[in-house]
Amino acid sequence: MKRITLVLAAVLTLGLLTGCKQKKHTEDIIVRKTEAPKLQAPIRMQEYNQVKDEKWLGRQYQIDIRRVPDDSLRMVKDETGQLYVDNRITLQVFRQDGSVFFSQTFTKDSFNDYLDDDYRETGILEGLVYDRVNGYNLIFAGSVCHPQTDEYIPLVITLSNFGDVTIRRDTEMDTNGNEEGTNVNREEIYLNQDDPYANQEDPSVNQVDPYANQEDPNGSLEDQDI
Repeated sequence: MKRITLVLAAVLTLGLLTGCKQKKHTEDIIVRKTEAPKLQAPIRMQEYNQVKDEKWLGRQYQIDIRRVPDDSLRMVKDETGQLYVDNRITLQVFRQDGSVFFSQTFTKDSFNDYLDDDYRETGILEGLVYDRVNGYNLIFAGSVCHPQTDEYIPLVITLSNFGDVTIRRDTEMDTNGNEEGTNVNREEIYLNQDDPYANQEDPSVNQVDPYANQEDPNGSLEDQDI
């Protein structure tokens, strides 16, 4: 009898151990290993050139804005480690006789006082476009962005008739008729470029543009007489 009791106890113990092992097995979590995105050659935006004739203070002027990716500038890196080339933008205003009234080249550092640490480190100078005449001033809209995202800081650049430049953040963006902000939205900064990141020098770069099919701001801006 004692021998039978010992055998039964051994069987029960073996059954309990087996059950515990099976239960532990069912609670195991399998984590699939994900591959990091493949980094490309440094990505650059296309060059662009905006030319606009404007009557200002009774005289005719031509406004010329050129954006060029500049490899001499410090590149920025996103959270995946992808590198992007920053831009420099040259703004020139010519008198009717062809003489230069104003000429200045802007980089991201030109707007350093109006950026936070994040944009100083990971943002690029995205664009600058002419907006309108406002009395004795020409108004321009600019932006510093996290490349290929919807995140950006809008800026207002004001050029006076004395050639003085003032810069500030655009807190009144897209408010029609507001003299403090601009009437330019971010899409117009791309100047009807189907893909601002197209035509890369490195053929391995093949970016999908999140800002395709933008409208041309030149169709919405009207000449304003003083």
